[in-house]
Amino acid sequence: MSWNVLITARVFTKVGKPALDLLKESGCNVLLPEQFGPLKEEPLLKRLPGMDAVLCSPDAYNAAVLQSEAAKDLKIISRWGVGYDTIDVAEATRQGIAVAYTPGMLNETVADWTWALLLGIARRVHEGEKTVRAGEWTNHWGHNVHDKTLGLIGCGRIGQAVAKRASGFNMRVIAHDIAPPAQKDGIEFVSLDELLAQSHFVSLHAALTPQNRGLIGEAQLRKMKPDAYLINTARGPLIDELALAKALQEGWIAGAALDVFSAEPLPLDNPLRAAPNLLMTPHLASFTRETGDRVCLAAAQAIVDSLNGRRARWVVDEKVYQSPKLRVKVK
Repeated sequence: MSWNVLITARVFTKVGKPALDLLKESGCNVLLPEQFGPLKEEPLLKRLPGMDAVLCSPDAYNAAVLQSEAAKDLKIISRWGVGYDTIDVAEATRQGIAVAYTPGMLNETVADWTWALLLGIARRVHEGEKTVRAGEWTNHWGHNVHDKTLGLIGCGRIGQAVAKRASGFNMRVIAHDIAPPAQKDGIEFVSLDELLAQSHFVSLHAALTPQNRGLIGEAQLRKMKPDAYLINTARGPLIDELALAKALQEGWIAGAALDVFSAEPLPLDNPLRAAPNLLMTPHLASFTRETGDRVCLAAAQAIVDSLNGRRARWVVDEKVYQSPKLRVKVK
């Protein structure tokens, strides 16, 4: 048996050779398109015909795509990473399409990057580097990190990994989560308003849901300390970007560091581009070669397992395997 596999995760331009070898050795015909993801509906529909599986970035797998003639052969969507908010999982299950992902593999790497951004914006590293390159020698005044309060919005695996690193800076760690973990590990759980008012650094680690879009808007930003910083390595739409741009322009908070945005790549007319005291990176939190190869292999293994009649190890909705419309034959 041979499957056609479409790969839209752009990480494969730099890492993932072991994963590609695994797919090819398992009898898969691998297609690496000229345009990698995230793909919107129209370009995605052009590439799906004849595909048995996809190893994808945050592509637009909405109901229309999943119900389309173009996706009629699709058996599994294997997501590179942990976020699946761009996939209509309920519709995929109705169509008998398994949705796999790679939970837990990005925890430490994303936590590292969160701290890189936090330290970078607090101590104005990016501004110092820019002036040196310009032939200048200018002082850039930032804020201490040690002995401050770190507030985590979302305290799952990544949030807890970020909290562990805070101990080295002798920080107080507080958190807000709709489902706090059983093991608190020295983290104090408070209301969102308390967290915003008390934190010197507010770091977002919540999954994106319809309920928390725009979670951090003008009202929330005005509750933060004037010497506080906002860090986001989770999902862009958690923040009202217009409100944040206004907050930075008017100095409600000391600064922000963002790795994710509502639209990616960041549009040229996005007001954040002109905002002061802002450190921005292009969704780099998971981009280390070690983690990249590991996640590529896990995402590829889900496809190989499905090809060979086995359940994928990590599936978002296990009920798909009870569906009469299931498109893979499980032994």
